[in-house]
Amino acid sequence: MKIVILSRNTKLYSTQRLVEAARARGHRVRVLDPLRCYMRIAPSDFSVHYKGRALADYDAVIPRIGASITFYGTAVLRQFEMMGVYTPNSSDAILRARDKLRCLQLLAREGIGLPATVFGDNPDDTADLLAMLGDPPHVIKLNEGAQGQGVLLAEKRSASQSVIEAFRGLYANFLVQEFIAEARGADIRCFVVGGRVVAAMRRQARPGEFRSNLHRGGSATPAELSAAEIDTALRAARTIGLNIAGVDLLRSRRGPLVLEVNSSPGLEGIETTTGVDIAGEIVEYLARRVRRRRAAQQA
Repeated sequence: MKIVILSRNTKLYSTQRLVEAARARGHRVRVLDPLRCYMRIAPSDFSVHYKGRALADYDAVIPRIGASITFYGTAVLRQFEMMGVYTPNSSDAILRARDKLRCLQLLAREGIGLPATVFGDNPDDTADLLAMLGDPPHVIKLNEGAQGQGVLLAEKRSASQSVIEAFRGLYANFLVQEFIAEARGADIRCFVVGGRVVAAMRRQARPGEFRSNLHRGGSATPAELSAAEIDTALRAARTIGLNIAGVDLLRSRRGPLVLEVNSSPGLEGIETTTGVDIAGEIVEYLARRVRRRRAAQQA
């Protein structure tokens, strides 16, 4: 199998592990910076060049597209899709996951548990918007933030109004959510590969912090999941259209709640915490899907 990994940094742990796992299983793999890929689009004619050479005959592409290059990165991925290259996460699915509001709307339509969320535009509606949500604390988060960036906790209604006014002054898109106190600053990262939860860890925020992201100093331990948590994680990934996903859950009195669905989940924290060879799981899943595609084409 000939694999492309779209990643801006070959030295990232996740990128290196995917390369190692692919080569260990006898596959050919190449890491390409998506911003150095460029495309020709013509009727029934799609091509991608990289540093002056055409890219052809690839079987699969693994997108590791950061939030800052979502637009261009998904355009490159879409071009590979048009050329018939298999990807576990389509460009459209990545775009659905990156837009937090759209993602929550899709999950809510399917009846999947999530924190109550409000969204509005006009400053004159702020008071009623917060009334729709209920009493503070409130979690206010930028619509396109990542790794805990752009996420704030407002413990009083006046603080919520001040933060909302500040974000509106920056012309930022943001959501306001209920704070799930019983989660006690912890969440569960479920790593989904091909319709299975292959690993899970519990992340605990450091003292004085409510964000449990490891990039924010949180700690992690392996997690045992309930049947409801496994079902919620799989339904969330399936609803967004992702075959590889990091689904973050909160444990609440009303059951598991989806906090976020990540289309490019990092491997370092969860592999180190659980000891699971997730990179290997991803490569083996790709190989199975590519074999099926080849068999279908030959039938």
